[in-house]
Amino acid sequence: MLAWFDVDCALRSFQTQHPIDVLMKDEAFMQTETLDAPTTTTLAALPAQTKLRELDELPGPRGIPLLGNALQIESSRFHQQLEAWCDEFGPLFKLQIGKRKMLVVGDHQMVALILRDRPDGMRRTARFEEIWRELNLPTGLFGSNGEAWQRQRRMVMASFDPTHVKRYFPALQTVAQRLVGRWRTAARAHAAIELQPDLMRYTVDTIAGLAFGAEVNTLESEGNVIQQHLDKIFPALFKRILSPLPTWRYLPSAANRELERSIAEVNLAVTGFVALARERMQADPSLRETPRNLLEAMIAAADVPASGIDDKQVAGNVLTMLLAGEDTTANTIAWMIHLLWLNPRALARASGEVRWVVHDVNNPTFDEIAKLDYVEACAHETMRLKPVAPILPLETLRETTIGDVRVPAGTIVTSVMRRDGLSDRHVPRAAAFDPERWLSANADSSATNASSAKRISMPFGAGPRICPGRYLALLEMKMAMAVLLGNFDIENVTTPDGLEAREHLAFTMVPVGLRMKLKIRG
Repeated sequence: MLAWFDVDCALRSFQTQHPIDVLMKDEAFMQTETLDAPTTTTLAALPAQTKLRELDELPGPRGIPLLGNALQIESSRFHQQLEAWCDEFGPLFKLQIGKRKMLVVGDHQMVALILRDRPDGMRRTARFEEIWRELNLPTGLFGSNGEAWQRQRRMVMASFDPTHVKRYFPALQTVAQRLVGRWRTAARAHAAIELQPDLMRYTVDTIAGLAFGAEVNTLESEGNVIQQHLDKIFPALFKRILSPLPTWRYLPSAANRELERSIAEVNLAVTGFVALARERMQADPSLRETPRNLLEAMIAAADVPASGIDDKQVAGNVLTMLLAGEDTTANTIAWMIHLLWLNPRALARASGEVRWVVHDVNNPTFDEIAKLDYVEACAHETMRLKPVAPILPLETLRETTIGDVRVPAGTIVTSVMRRDGLSDRHVPRAAAFDPERWLSANADSSATNASSAKRISMPFGAGPRICPGRYLALLEMKMAMAVLLGNFDIENVTTPDGLEAREHLAFTMVPVGLRMKLKIRG
């Protein structure tokens, strides 16, 4: 397992330079990493004669009978609480929410090995699956486990083939032009832009166009758009997973009923996307060989004999793309704009690169976007400092050993994803926004160097369940920054209290209240 960790770090270093080109190589690597599942496993080499600790022996914040630590948890800043408790109790400590016992892991090497123990030794929690089904959400790759995950992984990865991604690029150009138009209108009116909602519209429109061949166009619409329904799902999911008591089942509120209506609207849209794609493919059989979007590619892969995939699972992956593609990418772009505004030298260098490389700032080409190395470095540095998934709870499928702790099967193991990435022990000048650390000319050539940010930062996960849409997400981020910095000068980026943006955890980590004012470049 440790050897695979080193190989993956070398791959990660290469991916920052040519992400699209290494997609299939990375997938081949991940397939070879999946091992036969033993009944027990050890996720780190231990010195001989090491005495294992039991979960109940670990330190941790003191709880109360029956509820454990439930009353101490502030859901909107749970990630920050876990990071602080890591500092107090060490990188391995215990937590309890109601009857659920949890091991919290804050060491990046242990986290990497935990992520690489999926899908055989670790899975998404039973609690996650229970709440997901209860919300009446179709299950795609994101929420699947075991054999269902294996089947869907092949289908989804086929749809993210590099040739397909490049073929979808014109749809991304169209959405980016609409974003520019929306921001030009605001700039002419000297109006502040609510940054996160606009970026959510951009990512929803992008996913709908690239992934489903659908003209959603929330950027040029107001009122009841699908993005407003999607925005309710992740926060509700997160709140219910953390809740010690399922009060929503017995005391349904107006918010619960509104959530049900939003999920019904989203499910209706999802089934509509699948039905329209099937109609197009029936009318034009050539689309099975040359699909024009991710959904057509998924349907073609699902229809291969013995694939084991039906339209319900295709719909689950449509929903996964909408939710994960909207929320995570939009939040990362918002954080990036905020961090660039706080670091004028980095902003000037990113702007200069865009204006030098991109000839038509209204219509950046695929090759031009690929050359924006510094902008991509800014994205990676943003994801190190502000990962949209700062914690990742999983559940053990078998008894395992993590560090020197024996962990029973069925235990929740929560990885704290950025703790070491913010430590000067592991990353030089860890608190600084320093995109240069991601550029190959400045990067340490040793993949085994423990101080390398590339080794510690895992914003897309790691191992076999690494995010399949990571390259498409980087493409969206770079395109948004290219049209922003190419068409506008940023006059200011503000927060409600005038300080750095507050982190709000609602399944993903959201910047609170960012507003931006722009000036149109001559």
